[in-house]
Amino acid sequence: MLSGNDLYDPLDAQILRDPYPVLAELRRTTPVFWHEGMSSWALTRYADCVRVLRDHGTFARDPRRAGSTVPGPSLSVQTLDPPQQSQVRSLFMTALRRQDLRSIEERARALLLGRLDELAGGGVFDVVSEIAVPLSVTVVADLLGVEPPPYAEFAAVSDAIMRSMDGGLDPSLVEPGRIARRTLSDLVDSWFAASARSGLLAQVRAAEPGADALARLCVKNTARVMFQGGYSTLAAAVGNTVSTVLARPEALGQLRDCTLLGTGVDELVRFDGPVQGTTRTAVRACRLGPADILPGQKVVVLFAAANRDPEAFSDADQLVLDRVPNRHLGYGWGPHSCIGSTVAQAGLRALITALTDHPARLAAAGDGVRRRTATMRAFDTLPALLLRS
Repeated sequence: MLSGNDLYDPLDAQILRDPYPVLAELRRTTPVFWHEGMSSWALTRYADCVRVLRDHGTFARDPRRAGSTVPGPSLSVQTLDPPQQSQVRSLFMTALRRQDLRSIEERARALLLGRLDELAGGGVFDVVSEIAVPLSVTVVADLLGVEPPPYAEFAAVSDAIMRSMDGGLDPSLVEPGRIARRTLSDLVDSWFAASARSGLLAQVRAAEPGADALARLCVKNTARVMFQGGYSTLAAAVGNTVSTVLARPEALGQLRDCTLLGTGVDELVRFDGPVQGTTRTAVRACRLGPADILPGQKVVVLFAAANRDPEAFSDADQLVLDRVPNRHLGYGWGPHSCIGSTVAQAGLRALITALTDHPARLAAAGDGVRRRTATMRAFDTLPALLLRS
């Protein structure tokens, strides 16, 4: 079997700092390789990644289609495949389209401007705890129409869930993740039991399937996944975005041009996205490049590699704020893409406009510490300054 183990250890400190040179070398020399640590094939080319994400008949997200079992708390739109997931996904997408994202974005911007006022001139602060966490908790709670949980407490729960995604690499992460999911499920149950404020969750509850117990379970689980996934994706994206503009102050200056805001936020996600990859399981034999994939084998789609593929993106290693088209995989692809990607984009737009509108200047204050996670690319800490002019 072709092997990429010698080059690609997703938890290696250098890979955590900057995975892109190694992924580029693999894409050039071994675009499809077997990774012993992940017990999976791994894909680095954009075309191969999109093929796997599109072909639900051959590559399953739902492990039950390959003979595995899935515990009830894990059944959601992110584990079910079409057409089984269609009813629940449609329920959430319909409710999402009815939300006033412009107002959510404006409230997020106001929150950020207030925090920037508090931080300006006050010395070094941590972007993660002071900006990314409160923004992400508030935006997702605002979308769902629920009271935001305490920032630090929820961040700890989310961190345990996020780390458990790497349970295949480190089995000790699985049990803390299970406990954290139970904690979050209890919180979601309380939201469904109580009368909710106006928001997505209230609309989902009103249209929730009444007779189908499995569908009701999937609805609650999807609400949990949407809160956790929306929070963790946005929080990671905020850290990556701030890191990128700290290293490229001219980019933040260019983003003062409101005509670049939409394409610029998209490009920031492509350039250094929050989600590094996802897994599918082959349900029948197939061939990907030089590799023969057997039924039951897992395939890891490496978004981070695909998003820098020069066959799909010109000047792929450059930040091109007016890039069009930009069909990146930063939030996944198709029916298993992040449900809350539109609200994540709103949160990032609020971040950029707050940073460009505030009179204080954002400046780096040392190196950040990357979170030791393979699935999600995020910071544990990211020091910065807001300098008064």
